Amino acid sequence: MDTANATKAAIGPIRRETLQHSAVAELRAMILAGELPPGSRVPEMQLCEQLGVSRTPLREALRILASENLVELRPHRGAVVTPIDPNEIAAIFEVMEALESLAADLACRKGTEAEFAELDALHDQLVAHFQNGNRLAYSTVNRRIHAVIVAMARNPALETTYAGFAAQILRARSLANYDADRWQESLTEHEGFMTALRRRDAAAAGALLAEHSRQTAKAVLRALRGNGACGGSGDAASGPA
Repeated sequence: MDTANATKAAIGPIRRETLQHSAVAELRAMILAGELPPGSRVPEMQLCEQLGVSRTPLREALRILASENLVELRPHRGAVVTPIDPNEIAAIFEVMEALESLAADLACRKGTEAEFAELDALHDQLVAHFQNGNRLAYSTVNRRIHAVIVAMARNPALETTYAGFAAQILRARSLANYDADRWQESLTEHEGFMTALRRRDAAAAGALLAEHSRQTAKAVLRALRGNGACGGSGDAASGPA
């Protein structure tokens, strides 16, 4: 095979792989943001046009998302966004509550000064986003704060377990309808556990982070059960909260 043909042969698979990864990322973001609601059929033709891909990389992407339990591949019906089961989310939150408590405890004992400084800086950003009413930016920084606390625990098993459950809860939280009072409560809870973390008070930090997770769970489950955002087995579901 000459050089030109060898180059062409190499480009094809690389291009297809790139398209597939791009489609996976785009579809995952749309599902987590609620743009593709739980229980709704994935509109393949529309998405092919929107994402600029053929059906082959799109279907490969859907298989990957099916392995992440974000979509279900149903015979003769195509792909459907996996419905959200409030009972399953409640069970995950029970585990997350324990993980948050353990992470805070270990972070107080193992965290470095630089990591605590990073937490302080992130908390300042969180407060600024609250004051500006920027919910999207607040949510992003919020997730980063919790991820840093878990990383400070220096426990790979904890970090892996936490990340897996956090991804499942993220979709439920994105569909939950938070009111202004809950948002203020959440920030107040952050102030509380940050104070404990600064003191390296492992017991208090663990208890406060667990309570924060418990209150978040109540808000999410109340919203999911009250606004019909869980989806069902049909082809359509209500839109995002």
